Amino acid sequence: MEREGFKSRLGFILVSAGCAIGIGNVWKFPYVAGQNGGGLFVLVYLLFLAIMGIPILTMELSLGRASRKSIVQAYKKLEPKGSRWHIHGWFSLAGNYLLMMFYTSVSGWMVDYGWKFATGGFSGVSAEGADKVLSDMLSNPIELTIFMAITVILGFAVCAGGVKNGLERVSKWMMIALLLLIVVLAVNSVFLENSVEGLRFYLMPDFSSIEKVGLFNIVSAAMSQAFFTLSLGIGSMQVFGSYMSKDNTLAGEAIRITVLDTFVAIMSGLIIFPACFSFGVEPTQGPSLIFVTLPKIFINMPAGRLWGTLFFLFMSFASFSTLTAVFENIISSCMDNFGWSRKKSTLINCVFMLVMSMPCLLGFNVLSGVQLFGLDILGMEDFIVSKLLLPLGSLIILLFCSFRFGWGFDNYLKEANTGSGMKLPKALAPYFKYVLPLLLLFVFVTGFIQQ
Repeated sequence: MEREGFKSRLGFILVSAGCAIGIGNVWKFPYVAGQNGGGLFVLVYLLFLAIMGIPILTMELSLGRASRKSIVQAYKKLEPKGSRWHIHGWFSLAGNYLLMMFYTSVSGWMVDYGWKFATGGFSGVSAEGADKVLSDMLSNPIELTIFMAITVILGFAVCAGGVKNGLERVSKWMMIALLLLIVVLAVNSVFLENSVEGLRFYLMPDFSSIEKVGLFNIVSAAMSQAFFTLSLGIGSMQVFGSYMSKDNTLAGEAIRITVLDTFVAIMSGLIIFPACFSFGVEPTQGPSLIFVTLPKIFINMPAGRLWGTLFFLFMSFASFSTLTAVFENIISSCMDNFGWSRKKSTLINCVFMLVMSMPCLLGFNVLSGVQLFGLDILGMEDFIVSKLLLPLGSLIILLFCSFRFGWGFDNYLKEANTGSGMKLPKALAPYFKYVLPLLLLFVFVTGFIQQ
């Protein structure tokens, strides 16, 4: 059966960017930037996106487009006879499941908070009471389950319609709405009183932060974030290559996806940091920045209920775009590997994901005593995906595309340069073969040691 494809190039770029745009941009990027020196971190992050993120993204897309298959079958089609590269494909598929096991819960939090702001749940709440809203939500397994289930069921319902009529149609409009929302929210924050200090902290590199935070910490955080934000290493982006046409080169498409992804990350900071400085809130709050710090700001802001609703609607769109994209990867993989129909794959995986999302969800209440190396269940799942599977998976894909014992650099380059647009020069081969692997090993080792 012929592989389904996108209706348009715009559809491919928006859906692929939607996979990359998610919690990594709108939740993780601002607080990691805040903890690691603001403007200097942003500068280093952009550098590593260019020299690491974009090259690995072209490789994932090339595996998909050359094979017209999801990750396991892509390896099987392209690997030399008798080799076992496809084993990594199974780890990649497991990584997608594991990513969704905690991502669905956090996505549910975004929807829950949007609902709370829209229905007046924060009306009359004091600044101190914002902490209690979060703790009450996390301690209520029924509430968490309802909103997690909403995101899971809606996500699989979108994918049930197929690539063109489901994923592309919904993601296209959702991404356009997301981009409009983020511009409106950023403009509102920039024009708050005292926002200039927030803009200076965020956009002006302050080299004194090297002494405060440490250059090693800034660099390793920026490298790790570059991988997490693009969802590289577990085939999340690879599957969209399998739906691509051969009309355009992959370097140009990878740059467009990365620019859109980075735009959302940078704009998220423009929403958050001016607001923090305007209301005297510490910008280095960490993961609680979104769910505790920002609600305190919206509570005190004129028309705060409206801005809070719009912000968490934007957050919900961002997380849902990744959710549906990774669900499509899972559905497609089961169709390719087990011969299931789309309907069967969607139903089985929907039920499976509802069940497998429960441990993370219960880790904040019923199973709160379950810890390993000081990490709760969400922390453990996030660590395995972010610090192990993403950098190691990217390294394996890099080796597969760069050396003769894999697919080979010439085959990769031919696929990447097929079509009109920016071409990658063959002179990059030494960089791909000998420099990039060292950078990826650095990301893996530092992430593991820091944990």
